[in-house]
Amino acid sequence: MHRKWWALIAVCSAIFMLLLDITIVNVAIPSIKTALHASFSELQWIVDAYALTLASLLLMSGSISDLVGRRRIFMVGLVLFVLASAGCAMADTPVQLIAARAVQGIGGAMMFATSLAILATTFHGKERGTALGIFGATTGLAVAVGPTAGGMLTEWADWRWIFLINVPIGILALLLTLTQVEESKSPAGGRVDIVGVVTFSGSLFALVITLIEGNNWGWSSGRVLGLFVASAVLMVLFVIAELLQSRPMFDLGLLKNPTFLGAGLVAFTLSASMFAMFLFLVLYLQNILHYTPVQTGLRFLPLSGVSFFAAAISGRLTVIVQRRYLMAGGMVLVTIALAWMSLITTSGGWINLLPGFVLAGIGIGLINPALASTAVGVVEPRRSGMASGINSTFRQVGIATGIAVLGVVFSHTVPLIERATPDQFINGFVDALHVSAGVALAGALCAWFMIRESDFVPQVMGSAPTHDHVDMDAAPVAAE
Repeated sequence: MHRKWWALIAVCSAIFMLLLDITIVNVAIPSIKTALHASFSELQWIVDAYALTLASLLLMSGSISDLVGRRRIFMVGLVLFVLASAGCAMADTPVQLIAARAVQGIGGAMMFATSLAILATTFHGKERGTALGIFGATTGLAVAVGPTAGGMLTEWADWRWIFLINVPIGILALLLTLTQVEESKSPAGGRVDIVGVVTFSGSLFALVITLIEGNNWGWSSGRVLGLFVASAVLMVLFVIAELLQSRPMFDLGLLKNPTFLGAGLVAFTLSASMFAMFLFLVLYLQNILHYTPVQTGLRFLPLSGVSFFAAAISGRLTVIVQRRYLMAGGMVLVTIALAWMSLITTSGGWINLLPGFVLAGIGIGLINPALASTAVGVVEPRRSGMASGINSTFRQVGIATGIAVLGVVFSHTVPLIERATPDQFINGFVDALHVSAGVALAGALCAWFMIRESDFVPQVMGSAPTHDHVDMDAAPVAAE
């Protein structure tokens, strides 16, 4: 077998590991809470620590890979992710686990930023289409089997195995990368935007920590108000820094295009609504309905399985149906799904969530292929790398802020989750579903009014982006 196909296996193995890890963690959250005596805010941080570092460093990782080599950055990311996974497995306190998850996010950003760029420089012509199709099928498979695999590992072994399983997979991917993947760099060169990274990540961190800890600290406390101000100031400084640079990490000029901005808002609202609710859905299934981790994972299969098949159909529809119809329609289905799930009562069971899971799966499947093609379809090919990186950043910021905001809503009714009565939990769960449904509806409106086919630019068949900050958004099913 030619070494290029071994390179594909290396990239797909690494990304499969990443996506599997994300979905596995959701299912294992209640077991982690019991084992480490974690508070609700610490559970939020276990998920958000990964999303924050990934969102903050994705674009910078792409810039560094252009300078020093994509294979090199991909390998560094692999090593960090494997070491951090081992650290997660050995964690004895929530703080240790949160810190290891943050390092996982750093490694994940490096791999996300370079995975498709490696494939784009390795494969050409029809072979590139085949390689990207296999890559997309791999991501879809990981999302589909993740909850069930996570439930099995958590219940039949121990929650620590959801992280330990990354070690052999990561070592295999690293060996294949060392021996089979060729190095590539951007001929244009460039520089790393340190100011942009510090201000952007600092702003996000200040905002998320305030939202997660606000109930504990008091919303009128000086600490909360100060962090809100710090977040706003840092974001303003980030905007100024990007506007003053000739080659910014985040080209704010792209946001002037309503279709590009609309695609980013759809990515943000989908993550902040449906994907952010996964944490609360898992807590409901295990804490209130008393399902085991395996039973919980199996009950997510209608959502992930339907999403996988709907994405395959949607991918073909993007060439004959306007993408705003697919994205707006998908977000409407997600809105209806969340609203349906909010009808749950203390006497209800999982079967009452099933129609919502199916509708959400169809909606997500309709959105993702159209969203991926829109993110890169409204810019010239040389900027498609940055465009897809920005769209992926919108996704991760959506997850981080969505979990934080929904956590505020939930914990307002359920201040101490371990002492909550079923009625209190259901009330907080329903409130979070109402908010997430509103966010999803806003995403549908953004898709309908902002996505315009006239904004798309002709794409040269078989061309590769020259600024390859490409990530997994080209895949038919997204992780989040």
